[in-house]
Amino acid sequence: MPQNPLRVGLVGAGANTRTKHIPGLRAVVGVEITAVCNRRPESTAAVARDFDIPRAFDRWQDLVADANIDAVVIGAWPYLHCPVALAALETGKHVLTEARMACNVAEARLMQAASERHPKLVAQIVPSPYGLKGDVVMRELIASGWLGELREVQIYSFNGALADPAAPLSWRQDGVLCGVNMLSLGIIHETLMRWAPKPVRVLAQAHAFIPQRIDPDSGIRRPVERPDSVQVMAVLESGARAVYHFSGVTSFGQGMGIGLYGANGMLHYDLATDRISGASRATGQEMKEIPIAAEKAGGWRVEADFVASIRDGEPVRFTDFPTGVAYMEFTEAVAVSARDGRVLALPLAQSAPV
Repeated sequence: MPQNPLRVGLVGAGANTRTKHIPGLRAVVGVEITAVCNRRPESTAAVARDFDIPRAFDRWQDLVADANIDAVVIGAWPYLHCPVALAALETGKHVLTEARMACNVAEARLMQAASERHPKLVAQIVPSPYGLKGDVVMRELIASGWLGELREVQIYSFNGALADPAAPLSWRQDGVLCGVNMLSLGIIHETLMRWAPKPVRVLAQAHAFIPQRIDPDSGIRRPVERPDSVQVMAVLESGARAVYHFSGVTSFGQGMGIGLYGANGMLHYDLATDRISGASRATGQEMKEIPIAAEKAGGWRVEADFVASIRDGEPVRFTDFPTGVAYMEFTEAVAVSARDGRVLALPLAQSAPV
């Protein structure tokens, strides 16, 4: 029998929503995007016009309260993720929220608690897209004993997104809008969580090489509130040691990847090119590329998976709220450690946002 249409409202319509969520939802039969509310009325009207969305709301609260909407996709910056998600769940709506999950651990835990109060509603976070293509291959290799005892982990991301001192203040460096999130730390740590034990202790340092920028809203030069360089040392639950190095001010030699080094072998995943390379004593293989077979290759299925969870009860895999809480705890621990110069244990006993 035909299914009733799934009516979706959008709160926030940035680049990811426009290029991925809107076309991804419309590719699923029986899904209708019926309403939108963006940050400003003029941008809301523009999105409604450009994407033929029938209703435009000036206030996200009114969109979430509308009884003619079944699910809410939150495409706004992190400062809105918690209040919108809480309101949507309390009014009986499924939620797909953009990453990062929230501004801090306290908000993330509130969101998880709300989802647990409404177990029949789907609560999903847009996952890290990095590593999705080779995820199955990486899991199979690790499960086969390719690495042996995991000893060292290297996580890095170098780019030039913040290298120009004349560039305006990014929302990613505004603490009110982004919370404790820094650079691509959370999104790549989420990828690592799929393949390695969780961290139990962190020590971090952070720095802003360009300490002031022009606020695009006010035109006034102001201090940046989030770093453009972050380094972390961590102990994982298994006893392995991990080192993270992230920078947004490297104009040359850019790249990002994850290296796993074990007693029997190593694996390296190039997150920019989706290429896996490795060597293993157990198989006699010297360092070389490991192919990702077409039948094992993953990809972007966020919107289709969200709808499948709603209609068919499929469990959320990429990414559920407990996973989001875990990476928010790591991100906040890094921020507090960098601020205070001390080691923090995970999971966090309580939130201490900076």
